[in-house]
Amino acid sequence: MQIIEFVLQVLLGITSLLLTLLILLHKGRGGGLSDMFGGGMTSALGSSGLAERNLNRFTVILALVWFASIVALGLITKFQAI
Repeated sequence: MQIIEFVLQVLLGITSLLLTLLILLHKGRGGGLSDMFGGGMTSALGSSGLAERNLNRFTVILALVWFASIVALGLITKFQAI
């Protein structure tokens, strides 16, 4: 059981970092971090619609994996105490 818990903790750490990175890559709606990396440029220099949709998909999938690992770690912790 400790191996599964360790794997889930590593997965949680990796997905947390990747999720932060993917969220920062999203197109900004105004000022913010995306403007710092060229998000405030004209629309001709922006990302295409397909790239933005794929970024959204990857972010949602990664968020679901992140959420599932948190729930699994919570369940393991709860049932270890019994």
